[in-house]
This record gives sequence, C-alpha cells and structure tokens, in this order.
Amino acid sequence: MMEGIRLMLADGATVARRNVIKIKRVPEVLVFVLISPIMFVLLFVYVFGNSIDIPGGSYREFLMGGIFAQTVIFGATFTGAGLAEDMQKGIIDRFRSLPMSRSAVVIGRTASDVVYNTLSLVIMTLTGLLVGWRIHNGFLSALAGFAVLLLFAYAISWIMAYIGLLVPSVEVINNASFMVIFPLTFIANTFVPVENLPTPLRIFAEWNPVSAVTQAARELFGNIPFGAPEPTVWSLQNPVIYTLIWVVLFIAIFAPLSVRRYKKARTKA
Repeated sequence: MMEGIRLMLADGATVARRNVIKIKRVPEVLVFVLISPIMFVLLFVYVFGNSIDIPGGSYREFLMGGIFAQTVIFGATFTGAGLAEDMQKGIIDRFRSLPMSRSAVVIGRTASDVVYNTLSLVIMTLTGLLVGWRIHNGFLSALAGFAVLLLFAYAISWIMAYIGLLVPSVEVINNASFMVIFPLTFIANTFVPVENLPTPLRIFAEWNPVSAVTQAARELFGNIPFGAPEPTVWSLQNPVIYTLIWVVLFIAIFAPLSVRRYKKARTKA
C-alpha cells in the first residue's frame, strides 16, 4: 500500500516536472503568467480605484484580496487546458505505454499548476506593493493568506482536470471556463463590497466560495478597514473555515472523478 502511494507520488512529481519545464519551451505561457497579474492590478487600481469608495479604508488594499483570488482561480484553468491539449495531441497515449501510476498524469498536472499560481502571486505581490498595497498582520499571517489562496486554486484545478478530460479541445475548455469563472469572480466581494449589490446578487455573493477566499485573504493580510461593518453571514464571518470546507469538497469529489475519467480514456484508446 505505502509502496504504491510512494510510486504514485514519484510518478506524479515526474509529470509535474515535465509540465514546469514546458514553461521554458513555450515562453508565451510564462508571459501570460507574469503579465496578466500586472495588467489586472494596474487596470483596477487606476481605472476603477477612484470610483469605488471603501469607508474607513483604501480601495487599493481592499482590491488586492479580490485580484489575488481571481488570478489564482483563472490560473487553475491551466490544468484543464493542459490535459485537453495532451489528449488532443496524443501525448496521453505515450504516457499509457510507460510503467507509471494511472493517476500520475492528473496528479502531476494539478501539482504543476501550483507553480504557475505561485509565480502569479509573487508578481502580483510586487505590483501591489508598488501601487500602495501593504500587509499589516505580519509574515506568518501573510504566508497563511497565500497558502489559503493556493489551496483553493489547487482544489479548482481538480474541477478543471475533470472538464479537461471531458471536452474535445483546448478551445472548448477555455471558453467554458471563462463563461463560468468570470461571473463567479465578479458576483462576489472581489471588487466591490457585497453591501453594494442588489439583494439576489448579494445573497449569492455572501455564500459564493470566491467571496470567502477573498475575505480570508483580506483578513490574513490585515486589509480589513478599521470600523468596517461586520459580515452578517457565517460564511464571511468564518472565511478561512468556509474556504477549507470547499477545498475538501472539491478535491474529495473531483479528484476521484478525474482519475476515473482518465482510466476510461485509457480503455477507449
């Protein structure tokens, strides 16, 4: 049992390394990872920053938690796109001929995307510091904030892995993920306080897991303005716990589904 787990993790690490090496061989992927966070930060700070009032606080500090959440969630789509591309190009067939764990491909794919998201967080952090964002709760709390963001993105990547093994092409998953993730990240507290939303949207936003991970990041970074109104719903009163509940649910449901789907793809080949 333990030997099987060790081999599965070792094979997954090899696949993850292959996916990370691809960054150097396909530089446009690295450009997207590095430029996109900078673009989002500068766009929202300088275009919308003066139009949105945050009582008792700075919109730049309010914004960064939402930008972090949105960017790592979109970064998780690399998993689905990468698997769809490998299926389309027949690379999965090469993996089938190797003596490796059946789940190593999806484990390695989701693990490698943690690297992409870590790069994005580093670039966003530096950009945020340049435009006036600050961390007020200390080093360990900041590490916890980044860890919660990466954990949530990792859980989303398992959903993307399952979809990537279902769809026929990279274009389909890119369009499908955009249509789902874009409204999820905007009908939330990412860019405006939920109190400003119409009642139906406000209720959805309050229980949206994207709002929870955003709120968790703001609390751990110390970006909640002094005197800001307390959340009235449990999900935003306990954002770290609520986020971790979603992380466990997503992985518990979609990790087995992804591995099972991959095994079915092998059988049909």
